[in-house]
Amino acid sequence: MDEADHPFDERPIVSWHAHVYYDPASTRPLAERVRSGVAKRFKVQLGRWHDVPVGPHTAAMYQIAFDVEAFAGLVPWLALHREGLSVLVHPNTLAPRADHLTHALWLGTPLPLKPGVLPEAIRADEESAIVPNT
Repeated sequence: MDEADHPFDERPIVSWHAHVYYDPASTRPLAERVRSGVAKRFKVQLGRWHDVPVGPHTAAMYQIAFDVEAFAGLVPWLALHREGLSVLVHPNTLAPRADHLTHALWLGTPLPLKPGVLPEAIRADEESAIVPNT
């Protein structure tokens, strides 16, 4: 096949992230319930709690990092059990800006992100490996 057969840049999905957003003063218990449910059911890497915005995120959140194979089970579970919280789900294709802003899925109400802190591209060795802790 020539380039005309593939008009889009094919980027393999290395892994996925889900960012569960919460308000530390009012919805953290809900976020804790979601986190506990994920930990009981899925082999994922649960990130630290961030009670203040970090990176491109404009609200408190924690990250769930997971392999491509976990997507089909985890994302539908989050859709049904997110406790009303907003969840950003995005692929990791070594293009962080596009992954967060263009290729992302939102469960619940989308929240604003800060695109200026997201690089256009990163090297493969800059993408963190998924180390399940659940």
